[in-house]
Amino acid sequence: VQLVESGGGLVQAGYSLRISCAATIPHFRTYAMGWFRRAPGKEREFVATIGRGGGSIYYGDSVKGRFIISRDDDKNTVFLQMDNLKAEDTAIYFCAAGGVPTSSPRHVAYWGRGTQVTVSS
Repeated sequence: VQLVESGGGLVQAGYSLRISCAATIPHFRTYAMGWFRRAPGKEREFVATIGRGGGSIYYGDSVKGRFIISRDDDKNTVFLQMDNLKAEDTAIYFCAAGGVPTSSPRHVAYWGRGTQVTVSS
């Protein structure tokens, strides 16, 4: 199993960025997928999760209304569209896979290595 994030980078506040996670995982469509992030000096934080077939979508309070999670089961890929980015969104973003949509890192079965997103104010 491998989860590989891409698309991170440096962006100005107020702008958008889309990050992706390519999954090498058997039966990808049966997994719930998600994103977590870790800012410098902080704990890992839940960002978004999406269930099988694109249902059961949930977001962390800090990103609601600005971020959108989606998945393409034909390409084994999950996306995170991030709009109206803020300096406090600066973090390493991790892709996650598990049996059910979850906001808890304890229930994640597989993790990617992360992609850095830096938002300049």
